Amino acid sequence: MAVKYPVKLEKDDNGTILVTFPDYPGATFGEDREEALLRAVDALETIFIGYVGKRQDIPEPSKVGKGDFIVLPPTSEAKVELYKQLRRQGVRKAELAKRLGWHLPQVDRLLDLRHDSRVDQLEKAFAALGKRIVISIEDAA
Repeated sequence: MAVKYPVKLEKDDNGTILVTFPDYPGATFGEDREEALLRAVDALETIFIGYVGKRQDIPEPSKVGKGDFIVLPPTSEAKVELYKQLRRQGVRKAELAKRLGWHLPQVDRLLDLRHDSRVDQLEKAFAALGKRIVISIEDAA
């Protein structure tokens, strides 16, 4: 099941749609609802890149009620979860690199939400943490 991230959409005073995140600092906008939601995905990835760069925990999103939400692309969501697992288990990037027999820049790229990573690389990283990836297919929203 995809992680749903609540968003708040409001008409801005200049005719655009403002998107804010109740659980995270940051905002974006779009000319219409569809564009605003598309931009929200990119904005949320940027926010998460900031958490990773500062070595901070990424807070869990609050439950989505009847309001609007976005989901991250599957690879981005896997990278966020990998980062969370590293934090929960107290495993540093250097330790993960050692467990995988990789160089540290390879682990850095694996945690970079802007870098295209292969699923098999993510599988190996999760396996090194005693986890596995499970894929499920859902009806489109």
